[in-house]
Amino acid sequence: MLEQRIQQQFFESADLQYQVAEGLSRPLANAAQMLVDGLTGGGRVLCCGLGLSALDASYMAALLVGRFEQERPGLAAWALDALSPAARQIQTLGHPGDLLLLFESGPLRRAEHGALLEAAHAQEMSAIVLTGSQDEELRPVLLDIDVQIRVPHSRVARVAEAHRLLTHCLCDAIDLQLLGASE
Repeated sequence: MLEQRIQQQFFESADLQYQVAEGLSRPLANAAQMLVDGLTGGGRVLCCGLGLSALDASYMAALLVGRFEQERPGLAAWALDALSPAARQIQTLGHPGDLLLLFESGPLRRAEHGALLEAAHAQEMSAIVLTGSQDEELRPVLLDIDVQIRVPHSRVARVAEAHRLLTHCLCDAIDLQLLGASE
C-alpha cells in the first residue's frame, strides 16, 4: 500500500509536467527573454517568495549568481530576505530596469502579492510571477509588461515540483541565449 502511494506521487508529478509543457512554453520563453534583456541591459533580478516559496527564490538567485549547467560570469540577482518586509526591500533596492521574480506555490494572498507587485511597478520594474493558482486573482495588479506563469494544480507539492522545473527551464534558456548551446 505504501509503495503504491509513493508511486502515485511520481505519476501525478509526471502527469502534471506533461500536461503543462505545451501551455507553459510560451510564457516561459517570454520570461526568459525578459530576464536576458534585463540582465544584459544592466538590470538586476530580485527573487522573492512568501513562506516556503522563499526557498524557491533563494534557489533561483543562487543559480543566477553562481551557475546552472555551464560556467559563466555571475548574473546580478539576489533573494530578498524573508525576515524583512519584501515590499519595503523592493522599494529600497529596486531600480528601473530591474525585474521582480515572484514565486508562490501555495494559495495566493491577494493583499500581500499585490503589495509586492505594486512596489515593483512603482520602481519601474517588470515582474515575472510563478504561481499555482488556477484563477485570475493577480490579473488586476499585473501590467502588460509582466508575465504570470500559472501551474494549474491544487496540490502545493505538485506546484512546488513544477516550479523547480520552471526554474531550470529559465536558467537553461538564459544560458542558451548568453552562451549558446552546450555540447
